[in-house]
This record gives sequence, structure tokens and C-alpha cells, in this order.
Amino acid sequence: MGQKTVRFSDLSGQLITEDDALARIVVHDHPELGDSPVEFEALTDEAKVIEKAALRVAIVELHVPGEDEPRRVVIDAATFDALATDTPMNELLITARPARPARRATKTTSGGASSTSNSNSGGGGGGRINYATLEHAAEPHKGKTTDLEKQLVHDHFDKINDRLVAQGLRTISLADPEHVERYGLQDLASGLMPGQEALPIKELTSERDEDLPLDDIQDELAS
Repeated sequence: MGQKTVRFSDLSGQLITEDDALARIVVHDHPELGDSPVEFEALTDEAKVIEKAALRVAIVELHVPGEDEPRRVVIDAATFDALATDTPMNELLITARPARPARRATKTTSGGASSTSNSNSGGGGGGRINYATLEHAAEPHKGKTTDLEKQLVHDHFDKINDRLVAQGLRTISLADPEHVERYGLQDLASGLMPGQEALPIKELTSERDEDLPLDDIQDELAS
């Protein structure tokens, strides 16, 4: 005698027939959920209802002074966006610096004193620099120039050149074909009036100036 398995939706208790497409629903986060994700079996239509009811949210961490652990909260995206009253949130998200890794306290071998480490520090194992930010865009580097870095240089051309001057780095010149091509500045370069001088530049190098000896940097700036 054969056996037939009958399945029911974990959500509604409705019978799942052979003709129904079985949907698998995995719950990763819920106020009543424990430490591990769980899953349900449900009708496909029930899964589609969940998708239609989905909200646009932002998941953020709040690092409050005086508290050791951050608070992670889920907030409606529109409500979160409305907090940005000076610059639109979409622009803030593009130009904001990358989040710093959490600092971890470690005990030393000489008396239990604690120290902190940060992968973005300038030590021997420092983290990689993100050039697709206003803080580092257009600095000389060997890697590929991303579309986001090009957009930042294009939209904040004068501001970025002012920063490069303050850092003692070569500036971006609209008269340099290599710069124009690398950062997609064709429209800005074409807007130069005949005879108009572009910003003076130093020779483009494949390495950051801070990697050069101090004497070389001083000689280069003097020239």
C-alpha cells in the first residue's frame, strides 16, 4: 500500500496540493526570534503578500557616548531621509566616509593594560584607502579610477583641488589630457575659454606623495 504526504502552510494551515508552488520563507530577524534563523513552508501567494507589504527601511547603528555597545535600530527610510535637512540623504550616502571598524580592546603582556587597534590607522597593516570619497578622491593611486570617484571629482572639482593643494599633492588640470580622460572631465575641459590657463599641476605619479622621502617632497614643492 502506498503512502501520500500531505503538506500544509505553516502560516495559514491551508493545504498545499501538488499543483501549488511551495514557497520557503526564512526569518532572519524578529523581536521574538532567538539567535538562529528559522524557516516556514507556505503557499506562493502568501509569500507574495509578504513581498508586497515590505517596507523601505534603513538599518543603522547608534554609537552613543558612554555606552560600550552600539544600538542597532531599524527605521523607516523616509523618516531617516528626513533627518538630513542640510544636504539630501542620497548625497550624504555617496560622499560619507566609510564606517570605521569597531575598536577592540586587547590586553598587553606587561600588566594587563588595554590598547586599541584600528585597521584605518597609519600602521604597517593599515586598511585600504577608499578613493571614492571626498576625503581621498583624486589622490594619486595605482588602482582603477571608479565611476564614483570620477563623479566626485567632476561635481566637486574646485573643492577637491583645494584639498590636494593643502595636502601638497598634484592638482587636477583640465589642460592635462590624461587627467581629463582619467576622471571624465571632457565637458569641463571643453568649457575653457581660448587662452584661459588651467590650474598648474605637478607630474602625475602612480604612488601617493606621502610615500616619497621628505627631501624629495620639499624639492618638488619648491619647483
